[in-house]
Amino acid sequence: MKNTSIFDKDLNPVLEIASDEDLETLVDYLKTKLSETLTTHESYKLHEPSHSEYADLIAKEIRDMGGNSFANLFRGSEGPSYHEIVCDVAKQLKVPFNKDKDIEDIENAIFETVLTEALDKMSDEDRLKLMDNMGAKGRLNKGGIATSAFIAIFRSGGFYSYQLTAIIANQIAKLILGRGLMLATNASIMRVASILTGPIGLAITGLWAAIDIAGPAYKVTIPCVIHIAMLRKKLNAINCDNCDAMLSDITMKFCPDCGNKVST
Repeated sequence: MKNTSIFDKDLNPVLEIASDEDLETLVDYLKTKLSETLTTHESYKLHEPSHSEYADLIAKEIRDMGGNSFANLFRGSEGPSYHEIVCDVAKQLKVPFNKDKDIEDIENAIFETVLTEALDKMSDEDRLKLMDNMGAKGRLNKGGIATSAFIAIFRSGGFYSYQLTAIIANQIAKLILGRGLMLATNASIMRVASILTGPIGLAITGLWAAIDIAGPAYKVTIPCVIHIAMLRKKLNAINCDNCDAMLSDITMKFCPDCGNKVST
């Protein structure tokens, strides 16, 4: 069902195929701001917590919060484009980025900044554990545990890229909402999270200090941007055709959850 004619090519397609569970975190972020209007909409009142019924309204609310009322007067009923919002978030977090790049490139730059700060706080022993748990056992020598090696894995996309972004998004959710994301069903993510949680937490603390300086509006837009970037990674990861389980290794021949043969 269409609730609004406002559409953003970098935002709506991701939200419109996300699950109710994935959208719930975004809704909860939006509800932390007193000026939100999502919960006043008839579609929300009718369908909540089936958030996918009004994913377009969630997208509109995010864009509205990304701008200010004065700027929005010149945009009609629309807030700034989602691309503008992500660029603004990157600027506030002092992330090196190119505004002319695609949305994924700018989102990646944000995550890489957080990851780099976290990895720089880790010991070589923890880096080796992390590399092993990410599936690179024996394939890299000690030089392979440099921060640049992990960033290369992140840039390669797929499950490992999603895995790292999910851990960051999870820490943000814990900080703001007092609860994490539903990651416990994925053993691979939990193993990596057990090693990365401390360093990521320290990096997020530094990031949050930057948010406090930036102003109250960013306490909504920055978490939303990070969560949406994580959802984009999730949608691009490899899933089992039969049970939709996320596969941690592209070389898998059979799904570990249902035993179905993996399409190649």
